[in-house]
Amino acid sequence: MGLSNTATPKYYGQFRDSVLRGDIPVCKEISMEMNRIDDLIRNPGVYYDEDAIDGFILYCENELTLTDGSDLVLLDSFKLWAEQIFGWYYFVERSVYQPGQENHGGRYVRTMVKKRLISKQYLIVARGAAKSMYASCVQSYFLNVDTSTTHQITTAPTMKQADEVMSPARTAIVRSRGPLFKFLTEGSLQNTTGSRANRVKLASTKKGIENFLTGSLVEVRPMSVDKLQGLRPKVSTVDEWLSGDIREDVIGAIEQGASKLDDYVIVAISSEGTVRNSSGDTIKMELMDILKGEYVNPHVSIWHYKLDDVKEVNDPSTWLKANPNLGKTVSYETYQLDVERAEKAPATRNDILAKRFGLPMEGYTYFFTYEETKPHRLRDFWEMPCALGADLSQGDDFCAFTFLFPLPNGSYGVKTRCYISSLTLMKLPSAMRIKYDEFLKEGSLQVLECTVLDMMEVYEDLDAFITEMNYDVRCFGFDPYNAKEFVTRWEAENGPFGIEKVIQGAKTESVPLGELKTLSEERMLIFDQELMSFTMGNSITMEDTNGNRKLLKKRYEQKIDSVSALMDAYVAYKLNKDSFD
Repeated sequence: MGLSNTATPKYYGQFRDSVLRGDIPVCKEISMEMNRIDDLIRNPGVYYDEDAIDGFILYCENELTLTDGSDLVLLDSFKLWAEQIFGWYYFVERSVYQPGQENHGGRYVRTMVKKRLISKQYLIVARGAAKSMYASCVQSYFLNVDTSTTHQITTAPTMKQADEVMSPARTAIVRSRGPLFKFLTEGSLQNTTGSRANRVKLASTKKGIENFLTGSLVEVRPMSVDKLQGLRPKVSTVDEWLSGDIREDVIGAIEQGASKLDDYVIVAISSEGTVRNSSGDTIKMELMDILKGEYVNPHVSIWHYKLDDVKEVNDPSTWLKANPNLGKTVSYETYQLDVERAEKAPATRNDILAKRFGLPMEGYTYFFTYEETKPHRLRDFWEMPCALGADLSQGDDFCAFTFLFPLPNGSYGVKTRCYISSLTLMKLPSAMRIKYDEFLKEGSLQVLECTVLDMMEVYEDLDAFITEMNYDVRCFGFDPYNAKEFVTRWEAENGPFGIEKVIQGAKTESVPLGELKTLSEERMLIFDQELMSFTMGNSITMEDTNGNRKLLKKRYEQKIDSVSALMDAYVAYKLNKDSFD
């Protein structure tokens, strides 16, 4: 067929028709990606190449094999995803040097260069969807067919997981069922000096998988920025980038080097994660902005499969939303058994919701959703009346203060200012230090030169800050733990009115937490600081036998102090509302 800027992609067209007929249920995120693809179809500057995607399919089905040695027939989902990488192109005008006859002289001429449209593809899909097999197919094609590809990498949280991506390719080498693989694997690996025709051209080696004919290599790399920076891989696959406690942006590290090459491809595949405030959270927020159209990036393909609501877990007709290969690569029975296990063993519930149904932990363990933790645009609450909340710590936790500004439309402005000791900063692991540096840069976190925070030094800095910002503090709520010295001075200098002790516990926290949650859901807590976003993302709640909720953090390093101070400020405001009239 050749290139066309008007054609509907074949496999996407089939998928869209099935969705419109109601044969395939899809979640909100997939619907938004379909809208983006429809926009590409209408774009006259973007071209579709049916031959390119069909070439990929023919290679996979004629040459590759499943890990058990059986024949490979590409799943419809694989064709749909691969079509985004292999089917879409655009042209750019470049100045290219053209030598003269017999290399005498030369000149630069303007020419149109064909470029691959998609440079990054994100797949978030349930466990059991055979996504690692898909990644293996992509890398095998670039290793053996696209001769411009010399270096590829695959990485995962563990070397074992990364090696699983390579397994189908290694099996295909051993089996060599297709004519290309038979040609590439005939001969002897030991033959290094004899006839080149009798040498093996494709082999699994200590380095990875090597194509000696083209000089190409696919290698396994640990999922660490230190091990990925400085490389220039043409093709990369990142497996389970949302799983494990991954704090580093490994995809960004790969792209730094890869972006120096033309037509680089990064395929990031994962099931939903159960860890918060990782780089994956940030990436997902960026992807959601692209899906919503708030940020236009036609070079990114996003397939995010998930249930729209936890209630759909009990409706098998919706499960295809989370796993498009359900019934093919994993059975409905397996899913049903997992649902029953989640009900009988609550400890497994979060993992099953995330890995089988694409539902992250927020809303079930974490108090705020991803969307609720996304900062708003920058705001200045200069000279505005506010309530102040305090959660005081002298140790490794934040000594946190949060200002709550009632706004005319029923929403609330939020600013936080926290303190840590220089010793605490020094003891941070490198990945967390990067996060803290961000807080320091935005001014929400202050470091005092000491081993243990001096509450009077904290008081004086905060007092100077309030004066500088001209905040009109009309009430003050505090957690009594470690607060006596600070509160005594506050009362002496500001008077006894509007000072409220906020007792911690499920009975006293449940109501204000519920009201703050409602405000957060409606995006009526207006904050613009990454530190506030960080502490909101760490906040979980635990219910007592009466259904009352208490604010907690899951792990030590997951600070929630600014949220605790927010609750204290909110309680103080509610008790002193007449001061704001």
